[in-house]
Amino acid sequence: MGKVLVVVDYQKDFVDGALGFPKAAELEEGIRKLVEEFVAQDAPVVFTLDTHGQDYLDTREGRHLPTPHCLKGSEGWSLYGSLDHYRNASYPHVYLMTKPCFGALNWSFLKEYEPTEVHFVGVVTNMCVISNAILMQTTYPQAEIVIHSQLCASFDPQMHQKALDVMKGLQMEVI
Repeated sequence: MGKVLVVVDYQKDFVDGALGFPKAAELEEGIRKLVEEFVAQDAPVVFTLDTHGQDYLDTREGRHLPTPHCLKGSEGWSLYGSLDHYRNASYPHVYLMTKPCFGALNWSFLKEYEPTEVHFVGVVTNMCVISNAILMQTTYPQAEIVIHSQLCASFDPQMHQKALDVMKGLQMEVI
């Protein structure tokens, strides 16, 4: 039946906050345009929100990455820039999905849309983008998974490329 867009963790803390990096800011305009295109087509758009609590440093992730970020309700938890209005606006097919780790825990809510093509953009390519793309491919094995390489970024350009290569190897379309 349709296309789905997933915007992975495009939040302030990954752009200009605790874990921000310059390349992330460059993605805003392209992501905004793609979101607007999907919204205009009444196609579902899912914004994943990396979401942690005050106990973050006691979690497995916190022990490996000891920089508190995306604490629920904090400024850093907000969507970045012009995309933040989607956090409080009401659109019929726009979803916010909190996730406590790299990958979202349940993509089954998209079943009603019968996804045939799922597009991914966002950050960080070699952590959360790849994790969610794999989980989506597992949940909807017949859907084409499309990675917009120019609308994804990592703080490490080599890891960004390696993640894209792995996704290609997993039969995802990297454009």
